[in-house]
Amino acid sequence: MRFKEYIQNNQELFPYTFDDFIPQNDPVRIVDSIVEHLDLRKLLNRYKNVGCPGYHPKMMMKIIIYAYLRNTYSSRKIEDFTANDIRFMWLSGMQRPDHNTINTFRSGKLKGTLKEVFAQIVHFLVEQKMVSLEKAYTDGTKIEANANRYSFVWGKAIQTRIGKMAEQLNELWAYAEAVTKEELLDKTPITYQDITSEQLEGLVDKIDQALQGVETDPKVKSKIRYIKKNWPGKIKQYEEQNKELGDRNSMSKTDEDATFMRMKEDHMGNGQLKPAFNTQISTEEGFVTNYTIHQTTTDTTTYQDHMAAFKELHGHYPTESIADAGYGSEENYLFAKENDITPFIKYNYFHKEQTKKWKNDPFKSSNFYYNKEKDCCYCPMGQEMHKVGERTTKTKTGFIQTASLYQAKRCADCPLRCLCHDAKEERIVQINHRLKDLKNWAKGLLTSEKGLKHRSQRPADVEQTFGNLKANKNFKRFLLRGLEKVDIEFGLLCISHNLAKYAVNMNK
Repeated sequence: MRFKEYIQNNQELFPYTFDDFIPQNDPVRIVDSIVEHLDLRKLLNRYKNVGCPGYHPKMMMKIIIYAYLRNTYSSRKIEDFTANDIRFMWLSGMQRPDHNTINTFRSGKLKGTLKEVFAQIVHFLVEQKMVSLEKAYTDGTKIEANANRYSFVWGKAIQTRIGKMAEQLNELWAYAEAVTKEELLDKTPITYQDITSEQLEGLVDKIDQALQGVETDPKVKSKIRYIKKNWPGKIKQYEEQNKELGDRNSMSKTDEDATFMRMKEDHMGNGQLKPAFNTQISTEEGFVTNYTIHQTTTDTTTYQDHMAAFKELHGHYPTESIADAGYGSEENYLFAKENDITPFIKYNYFHKEQTKKWKNDPFKSSNFYYNKEKDCCYCPMGQEMHKVGERTTKTKTGFIQTASLYQAKRCADCPLRCLCHDAKEERIVQINHRLKDLKNWAKGLLTSEKGLKHRSQRPADVEQTFGNLKANKNFKRFLLRGLEKVDIEFGLLCISHNLAKYAVNMNK
């Protein structure tokens, strides 16, 4: 048998360098080149000129970004690669930071600085004419938090518990008044708002003082002692949890910034409640141009903050915003109009409105003819429906919506009543004229030639990017905890995605 010559530990007159073994078109060279040209002054200002010299931020930035590009997110694995992987050894210059140093740099030094790094990389892509920042294909997905799925805190459950405490105190007051035969409580009954850490002790002391010197049921005395001993601590705990919850209805005890969300775990969208974050990205040509992390479960309430983050990063809003029906709302359409954004954003029932069945249904209130001069609608029988009032609603974000109410006449004798409605009174329809005008505006944009092009491009642009991040890069759960650290982790993921895609385009 013939074999190639094999000599282990062979000595060379001119020793090899790492550079000899790394191809010129390797993505690691892209990472090295781009990070070298970044302005990291904000990051450098986080270091102090005292004590033992630290590792250079450029080197740390390179190995972490390249690790995320290689689908490696653990600081211990990055530590191992700097000692054994030739590309990491070339990037680090044979320096070997341990996992604590890597994690401290990632979660500490990059706090408040990574967004600027991300923006610089996106602006580099603009210079290379790969993106223009004029279009923003936006979508969101939920990524599981690094938290125990069974350590939940529910806002409604806290209210229920405090409400039961109020009921027990009311029972004690009623017992004390029955025993002493005096009216002791100035305010009746004790409500949910009265059960605070400051007021609880005073309320219980009043009951205790009223029962002094009076023959009292031993169970009542035992109950008062239990309340004095245990309730103040519980109330303080509930107050702290309510403060942390804010406008949310749930959170995790192991990561208080995480909210319980319904996770899609199969093709039918079925899944269980897990602590997670709502991640939002905007893309163009498959590159991520903006990213934000949210604690709300719906995409509708994230749109304005996401667009504001886009402007903060790039100095202007996108000219065209393309998104699915999860973002279509009166508030978001108004925001787009006020900021000169052309919204190719669907709304609920957009696709159903295009069907013949919807268009040809004369009993749908959206198909009723509206006479603007008379301010009235016409029912399917041609009868005038006059305005009888208005209904105002307030969304979770504080936005005010106003709808006009129009009522029909002589519905009882109408031959079409059984097809029109089944209410006992005359039919009342509500029309939000401002929302209707905004929907017509959005509908015109969506059905235009450019709108059709954007609608076909959106899934291939932003949804494909999320597919790459979650499936190909296998990023389905955060490693870090807390909103700020999660934002850093997701930012590194987006940066690595952009550089990997840039490397592919350069090698075509």
